[in-house]
Formats: sequence, C-alpha cells, structure tokens
Amino acid sequence: MSSQVAVASLGGTITMTGSGAVSPTLGAKDLVQGLEVGEIATLATTPGASLTFTTLLEAFDWANEQVSRGAQGVVIIQGTDTLEETAYFFDCLWPHEEPLVVTGAMRHPGLPGADGPANLAAAVAVASAPGSGGRGALLVLNDEIHAARWVRKSHSSLPSAFESFPGPLGLVVEGRPHYFHPAHRLPALPRPQDVPAVPLVEATLDDDGSLLDWLNVGGVVVAATGVGHVSEGMAEAISRARFPVVVATRTGAGTTFRATYGFSGSESDLIARGAVMAGWLCPRKARVLLRLTLGAEQLVEAVFANRGSVFL
Repeated sequence: MSSQVAVASLGGTITMTGSGAVSPTLGAKDLVQGLEVGEIATLATTPGASLTFTTLLEAFDWANEQVSRGAQGVVIIQGTDTLEETAYFFDCLWPHEEPLVVTGAMRHPGLPGADGPANLAAAVAVASAPGSGGRGALLVLNDEIHAARWVRKSHSSLPSAFESFPGPLGLVVEGRPHYFHPAHRLPALPRPQDVPAVPLVEATLDDDGSLLDWLNVGGVVVAATGVGHVSEGMAEAISRARFPVVVATRTGAGTTFRATYGFSGSESDLIARGAVMAGWLCPRKARVLLRLTLGAEQLVEAVFANRGSVFL
C-alpha cells in the first residue's frame, strides 16, 4: 500500500443517520469522501458506549498491520462517549513512531454545523504530518490536538467538549498541526491476549466500602475524594480486598498524594494497606491501564509509578 494515512471506523455519532433519533449507519468509505487517504476499513458500527476491549484490540491489530505495510499514520473514528478512554488504550499499547489519531463528532451529520467532516480532515492532517511522529496516540477534535494521557470529555454536547490539563499539545491551523511541546512518550506495554474485569468504584459521602467485598474481579479502581482519600469503611474494605486496588482522584485534575495526610482512609494509610496510587491519571485512564497491566501480567505498582508521573 501507499504511505498514506489508513482510516478505520468503529461507529459513533459521526456515522449516525435517521429521520428521528439517529443510530450508526455510515461506514468509513462514506466518511472519507474528498480526503486523500490510503487503506479504508469499517471495523464496527457501534455507539461509543458499547465498545469493548475485544473490539479495540482488533482495531489495534488492524492499525498495527497498516503501519507494517507502510502507512505513515492511522486514524480511528469512533463515538466520543468513550473516546478519552480508547485514546489512552491505544497510547498504552502503540509501539510505532507513526502516529495513531482518534477522532469523532459531537454533532451527527443531520444537524446544522455537523463537526464530523472537519474533525476527520484535521485528524488525517495530524496523522500525515512528520511532527506528529513519536507522540503515541493523539485525540483530535475541534482543531485541537490532545495527548491521550491528559484528555477528558468535560461537556456532554458542545463541539468543544474535550479539554486537557494542563492544555492541548497543539492546534490545527490552516490544515497543518502546530505543536507546543516536543514529542515524548513512554515505551508501549505488551499486547495482552485477554483482559480481566476491572470495575470503577467511586468513593462517596458515608460510603462503607461493602461493595468491594462482593466483587470477584481482576482488580478495582477507586475514584477517591481529594488527593486520594476514602472513608474508614472503604479503607477497611481495601485491606480485605483479594485483588489489586488502584486509587485515583475523582476531582478531574491534579494528582494523588503519598505522604501528606495520616488519618485512616488517607493516601498514606491506603498505601500502607497495599493500595496503589494512580498519580496524575484520572480514574477512567487508571482503569484502562490496570486492565492492560493485569492482562499483560506486568507489575501493577511499577507500571503505575511510571505512567502516573508527570511527563510532557
């Protein structure tokens, strides 16, 4: 194949049509009309909320094959409901210098100002640019280029729904990407053959933690309050847990602490009980990483110590 950008669709709002309530119907060939791209594939026609790790591993394998055949980059189209999670999923596993870019749309094709065509054109431009190399997986929407590590969906419906803390990596201007930071990424994790179940449990007011006692899973991520705090009851449940527990902050920005507070349920107390702190990873990204880490039989504490730290 040529060295052009390979494009695959998994479904999502960008593919949805209908006379009333819409659903996914369009394929990748419908979406890329007018764009200069290479290989095109429709791998699924699924809403973002219904995507699975199995489907994502199939998409990863397809993207990996395209690069091995000479593609200079890959674009994956999907629904925005889980886009921040799938971007990080691909980023953890992507072993190539060539970029993998995920994109989608906030407005379906039947609405005024549908943003899908512009987002896809920007994603293809980013995937084909030499300056995008060595950056892992990127999320492109609304002419903003986000690192998979930092991006989150912060609004339910606006075209500007995605944002990053501390800001996007760059912008697409006049059809060309402009980056504010040099390329940097961590080595890829091994591709898992299977991934265990890992639920995300949010710590809340007056939470006794008893839900953890009922779970029979590979691991759990607890979205804790503040810098990584839970109730005394949840702390006791973490001590009893028969699986790895990763603690992230539910706040939306900032990092978990390690040694500032010392009360029962504080970050230092949870570490003493065997919990692993997620650092700068949000709970949703921490869940993706824990599933991939367990599936690849890697050491949870070592992986999170590396990937939960700050890097550009």
